[in-house]
Amino acid sequence: MATSPQRSNLVTGGAQQCAARPMRSELLTVAIGLVVTLALCATPSPAAEWPQRTVRLILPVGASTAPDVTARLFAERLAERWRQPVVVENRPGGDGLVGVSAFVGKRDDHALLFSFAAPISVYPVVHEKLPYDPSRDVVPIASATNTFAAITASQAIRVDSLAEFVAHARTNPGKLNCFPGAGAFPYLFAGFTKSIGLDIVQVSYREQNLAVQDLAEGRIQCMLATITVVLPAVQAGKGRLLAVTNSRRAPLAPEAPTVTEAGYPDLAFEGLLGFFGPRDMPSEVLERISADVRAVAANPSFADRLAAVGQIARGSTPSEFAAEIEIQRAKIASIARALGAKPSQ
Repeated sequence: MATSPQRSNLVTGGAQQCAARPMRSELLTVAIGLVVTLALCATPSPAAEWPQRTVRLILPVGASTAPDVTARLFAERLAERWRQPVVVENRPGGDGLVGVSAFVGKRDDHALLFSFAAPISVYPVVHEKLPYDPSRDVVPIASATNTFAAITASQAIRVDSLAEFVAHARTNPGKLNCFPGAGAFPYLFAGFTKSIGLDIVQVSYREQNLAVQDLAEGRIQCMLATITVVLPAVQAGKGRLLAVTNSRRAPLAPEAPTVTEAGYPDLAFEGLLGFFGPRDMPSEVLERISADVRAVAANPSFADRLAAVGQIARGSTPSEFAAEIEIQRAKIASIARALGAKPSQ
């Protein structure tokens, strides 16, 4: 029996419709994929959106200190890059603990900590309890500068080098008084004197300027502090720079050797200043801030301004800064074990 033309057309048309449905489905899937891709591309990253308002730099030290001067120089240049105000907030007290605690308490991604590294590298070793978790609450972003610390002797004992000072201390056990500074430096100095068998009395001061006055008058015979603190006394002929703890000589006093050049490499220690972010800050934002800090630090005119206040412009990635901090933490932990020092309450 012959098939009718009408029946044949119906069968053929149905097959064409069935073939068209998968094609339309595939086209629809592709279209949806394109829409999603375009939407993702159009969504700005956290780094592109940051900052959206004023950025605050929390400092754990007072105004007119070396970190404060540095923070304000960076704030000026970063505000230009970010097109938002950058405000410096000084929160001194408690050897830096007040400022760090204030920063952590903000839990604000537009608040950054600008600080020396000791609250992260040293304090976990020397304090049994801290009001913050240094491994979680404070995230390294970028080193900013290296400050210079110097061992300075009073002119009253008339020594011209670190080796002469050590020899003088050996022949006068228990008769020399020294202010060993703050942060990591008391441990660094105590470890140094113990390792070479020196008997030097460590004395404390609430303010470094008072120690400088006593150094100038010969009431203490040495001190370990940032070079800008002691330089006025040195320039007045009241003190003698014996060596800097850094790996390179200080621009403000190039005649002073490094401790390594002077023959005492165990005293080597960099004064790290840098930027830290809060817990849970997106990694894209950390990298963005780090890149901007590096760009500012690399500017020759900016580096010259820092050199004039006794610092060297740095700049690093978050991982590089974290590695430097870990090296310092391990060194102080080793010294503390050697001294048998117990963390304070």
